[in-house]
Amino acid sequence: MNPRNTWIICQKELKGYFASPIAYGLMAFFALICGYFFYAAVGWFVFQSTQQMMMRGGAMPMDVADYVVRPVMGNVSVIGLFLIPMITMRLFAEEKRAGTMELLATSPVRDTEIVVGKWLAAVILYLAMLGIAALNLAILFLYSKPEVMPILISFLGLALQGAGLLALGAFISNLTRNQIIAGAGTFAICLLLWVIGWTSEYEQTTFSKVLAYISVTTHFENFAKGVLDTKDVIFYLSVIFFGLFLTVRSMESLRWRA
Repeated sequence: MNPRNTWIICQKELKGYFASPIAYGLMAFFALICGYFFYAAVGWFVFQSTQQMMMRGGAMPMDVADYVVRPVMGNVSVIGLFLIPMITMRLFAEEKRAGTMELLATSPVRDTEIVVGKWLAAVILYLAMLGIAALNLAILFLYSKPEVMPILISFLGLALQGAGLLALGAFISNLTRNQIIAGAGTFAICLLLWVIGWTSEYEQTTFSKVLAYISVTTHFENFAKGVLDTKDVIFYLSVIFFGLFLTVRSMESLRWRA
């Protein structure tokens, strides 16, 4: 794989995002929702602190991470379920609709370079949105002293989770020329991977444990707590590889038909 060709594809895709209202609309929507969640979490933290002062006659130590950081990160991951399909739905479906997919399929650029380049552009846009959440949490350092490492680990978890779902979304987008179908399919997959582990709450069978393991929420819990576990990192990297692998195979079949 030629990194230069991959970066050219990535730049082309990024220009497509920011040349249209897509990127700005997504970032504005994310900033609005994330800002509200941060405001609500801080308000709840202040309310609980005030209640304890009134009831016990003095301020009790409260963990900012438990009352603000963890809820905000959890809500940000939920927002991703809705935004990731909007990011990936145009990756390949738009190329097919515009008739430029055949040009890509018959070009000297390798399938892996095309897939990774487009996926990388989607990841960069997603990371830009996470940067908005980082700006919100940066306000905490003006009025308190939260631990930095748990916050960084939480953002790492969000980045890995988003990258994995974006890889799966790229594959769904490569299966159709209709952006709406691509977006709906990606949302269905994201939602399924989000709720698939719920059966483990009331069942302890081997099947329910397997479902819980492939759930993205199961592996994000440790990141949200500020705990970096190798098995969670490996899981997300495996999802990324699996999604990109399927997309490359789909591109190869398209090139063969072309």
